[in-house]
Amino acid sequence: MNRYHHYVKLLGKLNSPTLILDLEAFDKNIEWVISNSPQKKIRIATKSIRSKDIIKKILTSNSIFQGVMTYDLREAIWLRDEGIKDILMGYPSMDVKSLHEIARNPNEITLMVDLMDHLELLQELCEKYKTTLNLCVDIDLSMDLPKLHFGVYRSSLNTTEKLKLFSNKLKLCPNLKLVGLMGYEAQIAGVTDKKSAAVRFLKKLSIKKLRSFREECVNQLKADGFELKIVNGGGTGSLIDTGKENCVTEITVGSGLYAPVLFDYYKDLELNPALFFSLPIVRKPTENIYTCFGGGYIGSGAIDRKKAPTPFLPLGMNLLTLEGAGEVQTPFTYDGRENLKVGDSVFFRHAKAGEICERFDNIILLKNDGIQGYALTYRGEGKTFV
Repeated sequence: MNRYHHYVKLLGKLNSPTLILDLEAFDKNIEWVISNSPQKKIRIATKSIRSKDIIKKILTSNSIFQGVMTYDLREAIWLRDEGIKDILMGYPSMDVKSLHEIARNPNEITLMVDLMDHLELLQELCEKYKTTLNLCVDIDLSMDLPKLHFGVYRSSLNTTEKLKLFSNKLKLCPNLKLVGLMGYEAQIAGVTDKKSAAVRFLKKLSIKKLRSFREECVNQLKADGFELKIVNGGGTGSLIDTGKENCVTEITVGSGLYAPVLFDYYKDLELNPALFFSLPIVRKPTENIYTCFGGGYIGSGAIDRKKAPTPFLPLGMNLLTLEGAGEVQTPFTYDGRENLKVGDSVFFRHAKAGEICERFDNIILLKNDGIQGYALTYRGEGKTFV
């Protein structure tokens, strides 16, 4: 039985857009992450998962998974209330209301900082509530070349001199405790390289530079008297390279567990498409064109064709160049072998990982012997953080 028939048989009739997780593919991706991260703790990027049920499933699957990296302070507080421990904010927050709540109860949450403005605000809150906050400093690991910024614009701390000024300011904030350093090598983890020797060359060049800078920053902070329990780096796309750095204590992983389309374009990743969605066919305007209900789930970031949903199964589907994937309807051409009819379901994959969960209340959990149950998404729990 081909894969399309297999999924149709297991899922039955799906009358509306539906999100599906193939648990066997998902488990294989978990095993790949474990086998490629020797002696490093793995922190789960919640932005890439966006389901409390699945986050907990990953955390209990293997002891290598310890803690989560959240993207919103409200999310961090909610996950803590739901029993998740060891929460690292992946981004600084200026959500003053939530920061007041954290200052009243800082347990389990480490805040991300990279500006003196962050320190001043947090010290003021700590004095108000007579508390201490744990912090992680985010350094910039991008690489500047003539006419090219290879990386992303995140932290302004891109030299050891700037980090020194920052740490000097931190020493003047007695209620703030620096426990970690983070550096996200976005140009390694987030840039596809399968079809570009030039990108692979730039990555190799950048890895050498960022490794040196990260180690210098860690050593400088330790020499200044800071005890770093966390040295966080990476993403699925840089897991193998980041895992080789001695000073790194943990790697953040998320997207690779779902294996969205963008990971098809990385040279050294052996992942299995696990999360995908079905759309019902509702029209057939011509002999070889079908139209689905829904489907316009576009990935974030710089806009290009790779950010559109990709036809998955059955083989032979292609989006129309002039229409693409629409919010309410998505037409596609089909030249495959299946005798598709109105009412049938076809399957698509999202360009990125957790973002697709913003469009669905739950995820069908599927195994070879049938539907195993459902996992609520953040949306399904009534939580919207972006």
